[in-house]
Amino acid sequence: MSISEHPAAAPAARPAPSRVAAIVPAAGKGERLGPGVPKALRELGGLPLLVHAVRTLIAAPSVDLVVVAAPPGPEGVTRVQQLLADLPGDTRVVAGGASRQESVALALATLPADCSVVLVHDAARALTPVDLVEAVVGAVRSGAEAVIPVLPVTDTIKAVEGDLVIETVDRSRLRAVQTPQGFQRDVLAQAHAAADPDPGASPVALGGIGGHGRRRRPGPRLRAIHARLAARRAKSSPVALGGIGGHGRRRRPGP
Repeated sequence: MSISEHPAAAPAARPAPSRVAAIVPAAGKGERLGPGVPKALRELGGLPLLVHAVRTLIAAPSVDLVVVAAPPGPEGVTRVQQLLADLPGDTRVVAGGASRQESVALALATLPADCSVVLVHDAARALTPVDLVEAVVGAVRSGAEAVIPVLPVTDTIKAVEGDLVIETVDRSRLRAVQTPQGFQRDVLAQAHAAADPDPGASPVALGGIGGHGRRRRPGPRLRAIHARLAARRAKSSPVALGGIGGHGRRRRPGP
């Protein structure tokens, strides 16, 4: 009896990694900074904060697409398109909404179907390093439903009532949330669908992600990754060392 020889089976092709889209809500007025142009369009080192933020996202190897939610109306969209016209990569501009929540939802609705990982990045965080963007994407691709980069709180925090100091808050468990925040796309979409209409809500506060929502059932688990590297690099960047935007080492007034 002869034994037939069968050629070895070809190794199975690895599935292509999920495509990553980054949303940058830039429609807000930035009223806390006082009157003037929208916060995202204020300049740092001669360029709008938005341009710095989008450049970082484009430079991240994992990011395939950047969608900016511009101030509502044709004028706002055209202005942002002009600012980003010379940047490389796939960058798109859509009209944002009256709130951050609405702007993110409008941008999310325009993403191609094959983008299964979504980042939401604050345009005002102009000094975020590429390494942090990659770390957030990596955590989501590793299975996390939602990811936020955080920094330890180093300032002394006081609880007050009126003008009376009640206590010093234990800061050992406190973290300052940074961006970009990363999500499985379906998790972010479900959070928006279930969210209360809170104009200033960040994506992690919507729909119960990380226990912040008002739904009766628990929301998706929220993973935090430390962003200490981002803070260190930001403080040593040429823009920061020049004191631009208040990051320099000038003496601050005392009490």
